[in-house]
Amino acid sequence: MENRQLRTVIAGCGNIFPMHAIPVMKNPDTALIAVCDVKPERAQSAAERFQCKAYTDFEMMLQREKPDVVHICTPHYLHAPLACAALAHGCHVLTEKPMAIDQKDARKMLDAARENDRTLGVIFQNRYNAGSQLIRRCIDSGELGEIRAARMLLTWDRSPEYYSRSDWKGTWDKEGGGVIIDQAIHTMDLMRWFIGRPVVSVQASLANRTHPDIRVEDTAEGRVEFEGGVYGVFYVMNHYCEDEPVRLELLGTRGKAVMEGPKARVELKNGRTYAADNDPEHMFEYGDVKQYWGTSHVKQINNFYDNLLGKAPMYIKAEDAFLTQQLICEIYRQGRKHFARQEP
Repeated sequence: MENRQLRTVIAGCGNIFPMHAIPVMKNPDTALIAVCDVKPERAQSAAERFQCKAYTDFEMMLQREKPDVVHICTPHYLHAPLACAALAHGCHVLTEKPMAIDQKDARKMLDAARENDRTLGVIFQNRYNAGSQLIRRCIDSGELGEIRAARMLLTWDRSPEYYSRSDWKGTWDKEGGGVIIDQAIHTMDLMRWFIGRPVVSVQASLANRTHPDIRVEDTAEGRVEFEGGVYGVFYVMNHYCEDEPVRLELLGTRGKAVMEGPKARVELKNGRTYAADNDPEHMFEYGDVKQYWGTSHVKQINNFYDNLLGKAPMYIKAEDAFLTQQLICEIYRQGRKHFARQEP
């Protein structure tokens, strides 16, 4: 690609918007030329802040602005149709997780990227956290040995107001589920990425324990079997009294790795230990955003653009993100067979 600034637009100006807009604004290889949101006041506010054009019609924005890159920060159910439309217009696409709310639509996104010879990226920024990178290095170097099993624990808090003030959260048709696809998906992605083997089978149970006004799960537990007899177990819920750091443990033949939030500690059987945490000196300022999103969006976004410009390989390929989408969908397929719901 020629040496020029890439013309970027962002669809969706909600809570996650600054995590994309500020890295794009600060990247010397990109220019944010327009934003789009179905709420005119939100689109206009974002456009004024970043000195670009505002749209409420996505297709019109694509036709008029002819962008190189489209970031998708909309509700989950819009990820696939907007991505496919942008790819058909010849744009590269970087979408927030999840790829889609079902596997069929996620596959359409991969097909559209291939058919139009464009690049598709999916945000899983926690792979860039210092703890994640330490564990990845210890796996790749062989120091942890073969991974035998993993377990993950997520206990967060989502109030009734979290759902009632949204017109899409807590729904099957727009969010695609609850705690699994919204909160736990990042740690599910890390577990699958670390184990690095195909999923063979999934057992799961879903429940709605304390949110009678929504129909999706606020609790899930299960077991994921991977090729070669490796397995992962999980318990996730969003009705605890506060957001505790997510915990992910990996047992290897040569040691154990424990990740809590962005931190990690690796203890090897030979007595060697490693520890990692995000360096405060390398923090990136996104403004007033939710702290549990971390600070690594900028790393993945910059890598996406570096890849487009031929400066670096793509660290998280869409095909790999699709494997996590498959896992999430299978958890729901199996878990909805065993769904206990609190009635209002």
